[in-house]
Amino acid sequence: RVRETSPSTSVAFPNFPTTLHPSSSTAIDTLHTPKPICSFRRAGFRGSRAWTNRSIRAHLRHRFCPRAMASPPPPLLLTLVWAAALLWCGGCDARFVVEKNSLRVTAPEALKGAYECAIGNFGVPQYGGTMVGVVAYPKANRKACKGFDDFDVSFKARPGALPTFLLVDRGDCYFTKKAWNAQNAGAAAILVADDRDEPLITMDTPEESGRVEYLENITIPSALISKSFGDRLKKTIDNGEMVNVNLDWRESLPHPDERVEYEFWTNSNDECGPKCDSQIDFVKSFKGAAQILEKKGYTQFTPHYITWYCPEAYTLSKQCKSQCINHGRYCAPDPEQDFSKGYDGKDVVVQNLRQVCVYKVAKESKKPWLWWDYVTDFAVRCPMKEMKYTKECADAVITSLGLDHKAIDKCIGDPDADEENPVLKAEQDAQIGKGSRGDVTILPTLVINNRQYRGKLDKGAVLKALCAGFRETTEPAVCLSEDIQTNECLENNGGCWQDKAANITACKDTFRGKVCECPVVKGVKFVGDGYTHCEASGAGRCEINNGGCWKETMNGRTYSACTADGCKCPDGFKGDGIHKCEDIDECKERTACQCKECNCKNTWGSYECGCSGGLLYMKEHDTCISKSAAAQVGWNFLWVVFFGLAAVGIAAYAVYKYRIRVHDMNNLLHVH
Repeated sequence: RVRETSPSTSVAFPNFPTTLHPSSSTAIDTLHTPKPICSFRRAGFRGSRAWTNRSIRAHLRHRFCPRAMASPPPPLLLTLVWAAALLWCGGCDARFVVEKNSLRVTAPEALKGAYECAIGNFGVPQYGGTMVGVVAYPKANRKACKGFDDFDVSFKARPGALPTFLLVDRGDCYFTKKAWNAQNAGAAAILVADDRDEPLITMDTPEESGRVEYLENITIPSALISKSFGDRLKKTIDNGEMVNVNLDWRESLPHPDERVEYEFWTNSNDECGPKCDSQIDFVKSFKGAAQILEKKGYTQFTPHYITWYCPEAYTLSKQCKSQCINHGRYCAPDPEQDFSKGYDGKDVVVQNLRQVCVYKVAKESKKPWLWWDYVTDFAVRCPMKEMKYTKECADAVITSLGLDHKAIDKCIGDPDADEENPVLKAEQDAQIGKGSRGDVTILPTLVINNRQYRGKLDKGAVLKALCAGFRETTEPAVCLSEDIQTNECLENNGGCWQDKAANITACKDTFRGKVCECPVVKGVKFVGDGYTHCEASGAGRCEINNGGCWKETMNGRTYSACTADGCKCPDGFKGDGIHKCEDIDECKERTACQCKECNCKNTWGSYECGCSGGLLYMKEHDTCISKSAAAQVGWNFLWVVFFGLAAVGIAAYAVYKYRIRVHDMNNLLHVH
């Protein structure tokens, strides 16, 4: 059984391993094979171009097949092995980061706690979400290499019951086969228990995916768990205890801000089988969503391409010359794995370089999304099978998109020059992992917010992962559609505060779930905890549902308790200002209209006061005076106003006469 191997590349050599497996941190779990299988690592080739034939042979003899090979292979064979291994051996010696998510056991008490598990590189991980279920360990077919129908077993949850997470043992068949059989049996997720104590690895798809039609139909998430944790789960289940588990992908991807940055490591080769087919199918299906997100500034996308260099001892060989450009610095494997026909690896390198330059020129013109159009159109118009994989066909596509092909040619440079190409050199440097991101060792690879994506290369699955990269409440509308996530605010308002009368709620739907946060409505900010209380604040607060304050209309008159400082009953009322304000009976409470001659009558929100004996009521002084006295007061006021106006008029006339006299004097002096 092959252990810890990545997607493989088959090469036909007599008496030699039929499969090359570059990475020690991924696995596909294959069947037993009669030929010896060993790992090829290009550790010695990185950072040194001064290897001799003898040292390369010694390195490969030690690294490649220390037990199986009795003598080093001939130089030509080494070159063939090197060329074939290039496709999947982008960083075999380097750091491969296993992407993980959290698995939390909630029952029984003895197993409670959080455990790490490695996300499988197939199926659809629920990025940004969680899944709750109960673990089942089958009594038969425990490696899940056969369909469970043969054992008359179903793991489909009954109505009202928790989903089933099927626990299976590692070994004897592909991980993907286990997942497919579990899915067909009704399991909601599959947990694969390792069979030896070792660091967690990434479960990958087999290279023979072209012969395995079910791969694209796997939709359940998968995870690899450690042997020790698996043993504890099995023992607990065998003892008859129910194990409840919560799979959590919410922190599997960083989500720091309102923009997601992602990279797609791909290849222009369309003759490398199912892997190449899946890449171009993904580009075609995802193009529309990617361009919308890019145009609106929600994402920043960058395409990348892997190249390798030829060992210096072989740069003048026929094989290196046909597979490399710039004197062996940048190489790709032969598309057909046959040096005698079709296109060469150097053609792939040049087209990869052209696609990078298309992106760079498009980005400089502020239209980086045109890369998606170019790659899609080139795949349709310029396929290798029709012998159209040429510069002429590429230029026609570039011209149709309105891009400057001269600027692109300048970016490409001279493939025959014995010098570094800055664009491809930057691509090689970018392949090396930085921070939390490991080296890119699997093609295709998607990197989201500097974290490698694991799962099916499918529009819906990838879009869900991108949406998980946005900070809560900043997701674009596409992330909140029914096809991507469930709106938790639709049920019981998500448990958040709401004002049904004003149709205002504190529940905000996000990709990761609801958030209870007091809203901003028509420029008015509500403040509170978002769960039990939200209150409008600021100058415009009374415009929104009267600021949540009391308000009532009676007999054509309206009173409101809303003020800029809060809810306060207006004059003539008393109460809390929020739910109730009652009219104050000024007459009964003797707070107004209390003079001897006053006659008090209470009204809603005020009062009316009259005077007996023909007297006139003065509200300011709460007293009654005779009308003649009031008239006298009025005439006195008018006389004061009259004499005041007269005085102002006389003063104005005196100023006028003075200015005339000064003007005349100035004229006389000017004449003399």
